[in-house]
Amino acid sequence: MSPSDAPTHAGGIMRQLGPGLIITASIVGSGELIVTPKLGASAGFTLLWFMILGCILKVFIQIELGRFTLARGLTTLETMNLVPGPRVVVSWLLWLWLIMFGATIFQVAGMVGGVASIMAIAGVTLSTNTIAIIIGVVTAILLVVGRYKLIEVSATWMVVAFTICTMVAVVALQFTPYAVTLPNLVEGFSFGLPPSFTVAFAAFGIIGVGASELIYYPYWCLEKGYARRVGPSDGTPAWSARARGWMRVLNADAWVSCAVYTSATLAFYLLGAAVLGRKGLNVTNADMIPTLSHMYVETFGPWSLWLFLIGALAVLYSTIFVATASNARLMADAMVVFRVTTFRTPADRERMVRWLCAIVPLAWTILYIVWGSPVTLVFVGAVAQGMMIPFLALAALWLNYRQTDPSLRTSGFWRACLWVSAACMTAVGLYQVVTTLR
Repeated sequence: MSPSDAPTHAGGIMRQLGPGLIITASIVGSGELIVTPKLGASAGFTLLWFMILGCILKVFIQIELGRFTLARGLTTLETMNLVPGPRVVVSWLLWLWLIMFGATIFQVAGMVGGVASIMAIAGVTLSTNTIAIIIGVVTAILLVVGRYKLIEVSATWMVVAFTICTMVAVVALQFTPYAVTLPNLVEGFSFGLPPSFTVAFAAFGIIGVGASELIYYPYWCLEKGYARRVGPSDGTPAWSARARGWMRVLNADAWVSCAVYTSATLAFYLLGAAVLGRKGLNVTNADMIPTLSHMYVETFGPWSLWLFLIGALAVLYSTIFVATASNARLMADAMVVFRVTTFRTPADRERMVRWLCAIVPLAWTILYIVWGSPVTLVFVGAVAQGMMIPFLALAALWLNYRQTDPSLRTSGFWRACLWVSAACMTAVGLYQVVTTLR
């Protein structure tokens, strides 16, 4: 059996989702479009350094989880189940993940509210609840019948175009009364923190590679990427050389993606601080999309409202689509890991995934109709992801020290970076807990 034909434990987890849609959705999502401008509006330029740190530090965790999956062929949930400590059926870390997983459904519900608001502004004469129901039905049908390609191609190009337009908007901003000045940038690297830290913590949790993307990424490595080409470990020098080669590719992929999504994140943050902050606007449940649209309208002119609406629609719906598909497959994997059921054949698993592709949209549709507060819903998922990241960082350290194949040991510099990442993630989480209790 050749390495490319080697079986994995993913069982079709991400087989039908194209890598373009997964990667695009992680570059710009609800964190960049909603939470980051909201933070810029409330904190001004002071947290520019914090945004950069939040994007870069998580890459070390992403690569370490990817490295382990590449070498061992385990899914992320199976990997997390190896972490030592208290166990009730599964590892304590998986129970924390389950809480975060539930919170991410709230986050998707908030994005559905954003799409419904965009459609209403665009002239659709239906109530936002009715629009949300239509979005849920359409998404379920597309996922159940497997119509991924059209969504992947169209959403990928629209999100890329919207990201480029947003970066251009930062340049165009310099020719408006909202120009970013040198003192603003100096303020951005003053390394201060705001008295109210919740918005900053939420942004930290989901900008760039959030906790959910950190968990999704190894699945893609199994089904669409590098792990399939490495094959199972046979202890030979050839396998080690092959694994190291694909790990270098994984590193390059992660850091190039980091450069792109960090640039996008900073663009949204600067627009939020320069335009929304100076106009005294806050991104609230009642007027989330109209408020965010000022970032384009004040920069390009009134004509750009439609440009913003189309781009925001592509960003939010592509994220909804990917999150729903990924969550359905994660739930199928979790049912096995939590010993709820087993799948005798890949066909049995695929049938369950199709059922879940209908159940997950039903869940986030009901949440939006009942709650109806898109910003709040997004923040529920964002805060939960922020709380999960320190535990993923500690798990990555444990994998590096205790579970790495001896022939794939990392350098002391890499371990130092992992320690710094884990320490910073833990410090941010503890700071959020302390400030909340105060």
